Amino acid sequence: MKTYYERMRELREDNDCTQQQIAKLLNTTQQAYCRYEKGINELPIRHLITLSRFYGVSSDYILGLSENKQ
Repeated sequence: MKTYYERMRELREDNDCTQQQIAKLLNTTQQAYCRYEKGINELPIRHLITLSRFYGVSSDYILGLSENKQ
């Protein structure tokens, strides 16, 4: 199974988004988002919820707990 930060990058790239665009969505900096995507910093739950809604996938999918996007 993939890690949550691998899934975050995969989802971002599959949706043709930049780190800057996703950082703006999360109301954070590109540098902070980059640290989430590299697994350096833990992803806050509020950001997990926002990303789940934005990408239309379950939080379990982003967290790597499920292969099912819904």
